[in-house]
Amino acid sequence: MNSLKELFDSFDDLTVLIVGDVMIDSYLWGKSSRLSPEAPVPIVNVVKTEKRLGGAANVALNVQGMGAKPLLCSVIGDDLEGADFERLLEEKQLSTEGIVKSVERVTTTKQRIIAGNQQLLRIDSEHETELTKFEERHLLERYEKLLKKCDVVIFEDYDKGVLTASVIQKLIAAAQKMNIPTVVDPKKKNFLSYVGVSLFKPNLKELKEGLKVEFAEANLEAFEQAAETLQHKLQAGNILITLSERGVFCTDGETKTYIDAHVRSISDVSGAGDTVVSIAALCLARQIPLPLLAGLANLGGGLVCEQVGVVPIDKGRLYEEAREFNLFEELSETRN
Repeated sequence: MNSLKELFDSFDDLTVLIVGDVMIDSYLWGKSSRLSPEAPVPIVNVVKTEKRLGGAANVALNVQGMGAKPLLCSVIGDDLEGADFERLLEEKQLSTEGIVKSVERVTTTKQRIIAGNQQLLRIDSEHETELTKFEERHLLERYEKLLKKCDVVIFEDYDKGVLTASVIQKLIAAAQKMNIPTVVDPKKKNFLSYVGVSLFKPNLKELKEGLKVEFAEANLEAFEQAAETLQHKLQAGNILITLSERGVFCTDGETKTYIDAHVRSISDVSGAGDTVVSIAALCLARQIPLPLLAGLANLGGGLVCEQVGVVPIDKGRLYEEAREFNLFEELSETRN
């Protein structure tokens, strides 16, 4: 790529397969001015309700927001919430061809009750059990069909049972066979199951939990040792670790790069990881230098934190900020 514009324009030609746990984020907004006479809890008078795509489906929205075509692959329940989920996909013009419906699962739904801009309660409806053999077979069939159309695969793991150790290795092997790069946004349970991936993207908390290590944030030597251990255990091509307000760290096993976060007015960090992994996957598919990949992903993650609630990235705004900070010229060449 010879310019930032050329890179951003090239995203429009990419197809991204996102496989993992999907969910519905449900919101009930209301007003509360008194306590219930039945128990010491607030009474909430409903003003508005809304359902949004969450989990791996929010990653799909971020990929779409960057101009690329997302293909979603997951297992949901054959229930009313599952029907709502498919309706939400169709409203966002996202394909349902990779979605498996099962009578043995429920569609993961997280309902938040909010009054006076304060969350009073969250109610989760979900199964965290691993897929049955029948569900696993159908997921693999959908995945292999969609894999033929894609340029990069994102594994979006929320520990809800869709991605198991055996499923993960089958999915990675299929992608490797077709020379398709793989990117992982991990959770604790399967943290070390993603052997052989192209890019592994934990946050600092997930790194410590996944490796069962503890160190002070200021101890860079211990941190870099943990990153090296992780890369060795996973035999991963690249590691990208998000460090919240301290930015990101990336390494290809030889060069280590720290990229500072940009000063922002943070409203909500929800969904920032989804944005980071989406941008990283698109950049990986375009084979750009790792520091530039990390810099753009870092910038995008910060941008969505300025918005209230989980929102996908605005491609135009990301482009303008990347151009303002001269990221393409600054990070196109690997630096220490």
